[in-house]
Formats: sequence, structure tokens, C-alpha cells
Amino acid sequence: MGQEAFSERTAKEKWREHMRKNPYKQLPPIERKPDGSLNRITPAQRKQANALIRRECCCYEDGNCMLLDDGDTHICPQTISFSVCCKWFRWSVLPQIGTLEAEIFRDKELKRCAVCGRVFVPKSNRAKYCPNCAARVHRRQKTKSERKRRSCVDS
Repeated sequence: MGQEAFSERTAKEKWREHMRKNPYKQLPPIERKPDGSLNRITPAQRKQANALIRRECCCYEDGNCMLLDDGDTHICPQTISFSVCCKWFRWSVLPQIGTLEAEIFRDKELKRCAVCGRVFVPKSNRAKYCPNCAARVHRRQKTKSERKRRSCVDS
């Protein structure tokens, strides 16, 4: 009998039940600048962040934030703000795009790709290429090396 009652609940009701436990409170606070202000984001970064929120944030539904749900609809504050003001966005959604996180918080060193010029977060201090260009460049270098090795073979 308990199983039947559980299966009748919609996904939205299940989500609301989960959110009543409020995992939001367990997240660390948002980092602030030394003067106490929030980190600002540029219009281009905001556009990227909003696309990420619409695509990946589990609390975002039809422009509204389910974490703020108290019976009324509340617009997601992160989508209309030019600063990082949502802990859920900061700790659960933003880390999915490392370059955007690094650009906003400047906590990681950024480099420009030697081929395409895009900004990327290097995985080591020797990285010269973004992940997209690295595969092509290394394939080209390997081909050149093999060609040189084969040409030196005495027949």
C-alpha cells in the first residue's frame, strides 16, 4: 500500500520533498573579494552562465528557482544578476565549465591556445594548446616524427 502512494507522486513532488531537507544549507558560502563584494561577471560570461543554468541546474524550472519556492514563483536570481549570488550555482553548476569558473574567480591560471587563441585551463604547466587543438597538433607532430624516422632507414 505504501508503494502505491509513492508511485502516484510526480517527479516534481519528489523533488520538493528532497529539497525540504535543504541540501543547500550544507554548501560552503560563496567566496567574496577582500572588500566583501561578490565577484562580478561580464555580459559574455553571464550569457554562458545562463545557458549553463538552463541546461544543467536541477533547481531551475521555466525561469524559476525551486530552492526559493514557497508557494509563489520566484525568478532565478543568478539568471538576472551580474554577480555570482547563488551557492547552488557556484558549487554544483559552475564547476562543470572549468574555464568559466577560472575566468570569474581567477583561482586558476588561464592560458591562451597557441593555435586558436581561446582561453583554457591548463592541466599542467607545460600545456600550450586547448583540448580541442591538442589532439590535432599532437597527431600532426607524431606524423611528422614518423615520416622523419622512416626516411632515415637505410635500404
